[in-house]
Amino acid sequence: MTDDLTHMDGNCLAGPLSEILAVEPTAAWWRCPQCGRSGTLAQLHVYGPEPGMTAVCPGCAYIALRLVKEEDHVWLALGSGTSAVRFRTA
Repeated sequence: MTDDLTHMDGNCLAGPLSEILAVEPTAAWWRCPQCGRSGTLAQLHVYGPEPGMTAVCPGCAYIALRLVKEEDHVWLALGSGTSAVRFRTA
């Protein structure tokens, strides 16, 4: 089967992503897909820092995100089923 759709490479994401990734991350809005609680990332309960940081919902302990730093890389995993992460751009 041939894909007839024209596509762009991932470089086209640079502009739109820079608008949300250059803001204060702890002000981003998060909603728990398990219990429905919502709030800013700053309100999550965080455990760590080694081997990485794990942030959980203060209502039900659902894993919202994991952040692991390596020498030259940072790994960010959002919890499976995360319904929304909202960033203020202005």
